[in-house]
Amino acid sequence: MRLGATANPTGTYPMTTRFSIIIPAFNSAATLARAIESVLIQSWPAYEIIVVDDGSTDATAEVARQFGDMIYLIQQTNSGVSAARNAGAAVATGDWLAFLDADDTYTNDRIKLHAEWILEDATLDFLTGDYEYKDAADNLLGTSMSQHESGRMLLAKASGSLRVVIDTPTEITAFVSNHFGDTHTLSVPRSRFIELCGYPTGFKVCEDIHFLTRLVAKSSRIGVICANLGVYYIHDTSATRKNPIAAQQENVRTLIDLDRLAQNFPIPVRQGVKQRMHSARYNLACALTRNKQRRAAMQAILPSLINNPSWRNLRNMLSIIKG
Repeated sequence: MRLGATANPTGTYPMTTRFSIIIPAFNSAATLARAIESVLIQSWPAYEIIVVDDGSTDATAEVARQFGDMIYLIQQTNSGVSAARNAGAAVATGDWLAFLDADDTYTNDRIKLHAEWILEDATLDFLTGDYEYKDAADNLLGTSMSQHESGRMLLAKASGSLRVVIDTPTEITAFVSNHFGDTHTLSVPRSRFIELCGYPTGFKVCEDIHFLTRLVAKSSRIGVICANLGVYYIHDTSATRKNPIAAQQENVRTLIDLDRLAQNFPIPVRQGVKQRMHSARYNLACALTRNKQRRAAMQAILPSLINNPSWRNLRNMLSIIKG
């Protein structure tokens, strides 16, 4: 255990619910302290907090060191967010892993809501939940479950309950195709994370979907908390917003690799991957169309129509042709 008595006054943790929190950070000096503090004030204390400084050139490491022995700091050459998360998982000693990007935050009961359910139900393969979108000024922009079809499906199933389980083929397909939740709402057993070799390196976009889908393919019961577990901050200066075409191209590239692996996935998961791929190709085509690259847009969406000559994909192609 790496946390001192200050972080965990009792020094005790229920068996099987020791949470290692991994925070990858790259040039995050302005937001890292806020992220760490949101973990330190958890109503269910983290077993350990691991910050992975991914080759920052600002004061990220110094900010982490200000927290003393409450933080285990790893420094590595810049290798990307997937490599940083994997590096944290490699040294983690908790039973469960949870992740938090350095510019996001947890709500106070984020760990507790998952840990208590794990103690009650050992059949859950992993857990996720709802979260809020906010802008840099802390204005609420929306919530994840309400903005995704799969989330609305689960909210209806929960019918006001705090907990709901994804356990039917239809729910699994919808979750893979258009999932709610995000990396910072995911709780996964460390043993399963290691078995799946963690997040894929070599991809800049959609690496979280790549891992999540492989995780779903190994799961039967997924616990969902229908309450806010954290805040995802949206920045206009992010790479995906500054260059949407490049982001969509990278998204498709990652999904092509996932689609290759999906041949060995259960049918509901495989169907979800196909649906997500079709959506990604359409989104790329739309981005290219907005940039007046009509020919490239048609080339981007054509594989969807060839691989699945459905009315939906035909309509998508026609919409791109019409601009």
